[in-house]
Amino acid sequence: MQRTHSCEDIPSCQAGESVTLAGWVQAIRDHGGVFFIDLRDRSGLVQVVFHQEPLACEAKNLGLEWVIQIIGRLERRPAGTQNPDISTGEWEVHACALKILNASKPPPFPIHSKTIEATEETRLKYRYIDLRRPKMAQAMRLRHEFVRATRNFLSDEGFLEIETPILTKSTPEGARDFLVPSRLSP
Repeated sequence: MQRTHSCEDIPSCQAGESVTLAGWVQAIRDHGGVFFIDLRDRSGLVQVVFHQEPLACEAKNLGLEWVIQIIGRLERRPAGTQNPDISTGEWEVHACALKILNASKPPPFPIHSKTIEATEETRLKYRYIDLRRPKMAQAMRLRHEFVRATRNFLSDEGFLEIETPILTKSTPEGARDFLVPSRLSP
């Protein structure tokens, strides 16, 4: 099993509960003897703590945007260390096991920076990375919610969704164009 919970599920769990999470390494912090990472999945972010020496040494070799799986115990953060900026800010996962699912090269530009530090050409070249930026991910979620609400409303009103060929301009991503035969011209 890849995961038992997503990051957004963490606030609804109980302290001491065992969780398995999977996601991207967003940040790495070494506080001498205790090692922290911020683990991000599609739903949010959670702090993972490595206390045990062999596991902490393995965690030190992680890179940003590596995909990992963590098995650990959920605990409340000590008083004064909570992060009110994130929904999981009162919780942390004390890691018992770490599995690297996929190592990656450092991204060509920071994904979670407040400012865009890459040209549009670079962002389009690495579109799959650009879509991980919070602003872009939020735009995709908003579009999904809008289209879903529209479809649900029309379906509730008795409309059928029927797909027909769509005439449109070419896309820069290189999608194949669909040509509609015309009876008026050869």
